[in-house]
Amino acid sequence: MIAYFRNEGEFMRFKAGAKQTIKMLEQNRALEVYIARDADPQMKDNIVHLCKRTGVPYKWIDSMISLGETCGIDVGAATAALVDEEE
Repeated sequence: MIAYFRNEGEFMRFKAGAKQTIKMLEQNRALEVYIARDADPQMKDNIVHLCKRTGVPYKWIDSMISLGETCGIDVGAATAALVDEEE
């Protein structure tokens, strides 16, 4: 899922969901990754490992609901990747 979020007058583009986040990390397109603390532990470990391996910074978000709201979607999200608007 692609979501846009307006932050200080700029639109930021997110790819929400674990599969999309992994894809963006593997393709070196993620600028930053957000991970919900209440997401599946094994999936969180996998995403953190990929972030460390690729050098992409990651931040923890309190809940999947909060992350979904941050991404501008109506459902929770386990992870999201901030990606370049120009892609």
